Amino acid sequence: MAEIKDPENTILMELKDGTVTIELLPDVAPKHVERMKELARAGAYDNVAFHRVIEGFMAQTGDVAHGNMEKEFNIRRAGTGGSDLPDLPAEFSKLPHDRGTLGAARSMNPNSANSQFFINFKDNHFLNGQYTVYGRVIDGMAHVDAITRGEPPASPDRMVSVKVAADA
Repeated sequence: MAEIKDPENTILMELKDGTVTIELLPDVAPKHVERMKELARAGAYDNVAFHRVIEGFMAQTGDVAHGNMEKEFNIRRAGTGGSDLPDLPAEFSKLPHDRGTLGAARSMNPNSANSQFFINFKDNHFLNGQYTVYGRVIDGMAHVDAITRGEPPASPDRMVSVKVAADA
């Protein structure tokens, strides 16, 4: 188990196989970190599907508008929504999109990130400077590697629960 240095800026994401510990980076992307903590504390990420999981690339989730619905219709729409909160401005940095980093998903508009995010399966440096990096997996990457693939997966894996470590 990873040592949690800052519980207020650490996310505990429960997946089917175990816990993924994510260190958030408030010094790098404060608005994105605050949004993730706000949605986690509201329970918005609980039971949300991984709707886009590409082998050798990344696993995307966080569509709190559509991703926690059981109906097939909503799984097909997953990836098109966010939260009721306003979109976030880009917080690009020099941090590379390395394996295990958390990136903010967005539309073509760099200032359209909201609730969705992805975890890189490998170094994806072609994303550097184009998507906000705001966290990194510090424990449990094997559980991320085990997420069912697909766009969307036929039977998507879900985030069972997402909590701020300070609250756990």
